[in-house]
Amino acid sequence: MSRDPLITDLITRLLDGLPEDAVLTDPDVTASYSHDMASFCPAGVPAVVVLPRTTEQVQHVMRTATELRVPVVPQGARSGLSGAANASDGCIVLSLIRMDRVLEINAVDRYAVVEPGVINADLSRAVEEKGLCYPPDPSSWEMCTIGGNIGTASGGLCCVKYGVTAEYVLGLKVVLADGRLLTTGRRTAKGVAGYDLTRLFVGSEGSLGVVVEAVLALKPKPPQQLVLAAEFSSAAAAGDAVCRIMEGGHVPSLLELMDRTTLKAVNDLARMGLPEETEALLLAAFDTADPSADLAAVGALCEAAGATQVVPAETPAESELLLKARRLSLIALEAVKGATMIDDVCVPRSRLTEMLEGVERIAAKFQLTIGVCAHAGDGNTHPTVCFDAADPEESRRARESFDEIMELGLELGGTITGEHGVGVLKKEWLAREAGPVAMELQRAVKDAFDPLGLLNPGKLF
Repeated sequence: MSRDPLITDLITRLLDGLPEDAVLTDPDVTASYSHDMASFCPAGVPAVVVLPRTTEQVQHVMRTATELRVPVVPQGARSGLSGAANASDGCIVLSLIRMDRVLEINAVDRYAVVEPGVINADLSRAVEEKGLCYPPDPSSWEMCTIGGNIGTASGGLCCVKYGVTAEYVLGLKVVLADGRLLTTGRRTAKGVAGYDLTRLFVGSEGSLGVVVEAVLALKPKPPQQLVLAAEFSSAAAAGDAVCRIMEGGHVPSLLELMDRTTLKAVNDLARMGLPEETEALLLAAFDTADPSADLAAVGALCEAAGATQVVPAETPAESELLLKARRLSLIALEAVKGATMIDDVCVPRSRLTEMLEGVERIAAKFQLTIGVCAHAGDGNTHPTVCFDAADPEESRRARESFDEIMELGLELGGTITGEHGVGVLKKEWLAREAGPVAMELQRAVKDAFDPLGLLNPGKLF
């Protein structure tokens, strides 16, 4: 089959600065790079996929793209849930997974320097050997990349105590749309020189530049955590317990919630013997010097809120079993119908109960199974709509229910995305949340960094 002359020229120019094995052109292969894990997000057909290993190779790609006016879609592991990594027709997919080196671990100044393709869990294990910890831990931490975490400003189970990715990015090296290399930030504990360009790139979903190196803050490795499980007969009681724990000044290393639908799905998948008769299961953990005392205090608060049973783990092994159930939640819900839409609406902790009860009403209205697991300690809920993708009517109801969940979140004073990003899936909702003045300024920032609009077009706005 003859190839479009423009694509032939593009490939020829890319090969001038890239090894042959870094340029993929087979349509069957490039198709596998066309989308991330989000549902209902259109994806185009890339012209070529490139897999650079060096900053200089990324610069060559961007210079070539600028000269030929070809859009570029940066990608990590494609584990995202918003369509932010989806290809556009005729684009260069710039996959950064081969840039996977941990360049430096500094135990004195407590930072690591890494390339964007480093897997989150690999970095955690590498710094642990030095007695350090990189806290951000998305549920997909065994496969997601640091570059992807930075692009979507991802969170995880430990955010209630340790915060999100944005709080750990000290500095960046970024290849701009025209191929120039920008260095931002610092390697010091403090630094306030000029505008905070580093923070601007975190959560920008590859729309402002291509991150090729990151300086990440580290913390001392904490003691091993212990987990408590508390069962509740209503979402309201579980929500009340969350409020009591946080109001009481406790700082759990995680505070997670699973509703009845989620518990049943995990049991069906893994036969873990979780209590399906309960309406909500709250998991609280502490990694303090005396976690047993902290668990006892929180257990008493759960009982005061109406917990029907409180079971503190006595060993790290028991704790890990409980956390395994939480980490299996999204996989288990996907198995219910074969497809899911995973929301990540974040609301004030004080309105968590209203969010949970509202999702239950939406599930009944649309006659759908919607399970909720949540980072309850920071109000970040994951209502997960289960549906049969082969059924057009059910798919329509799934999409409509998803939108109603986002609307509910905004009504409760929340945000449309706590950690998954906007991508394609939520860009119309971004405009509703941010408002016209903010959107005008965001577009102006985009134009300043990428005047030709080549970087990840069609995402965010």
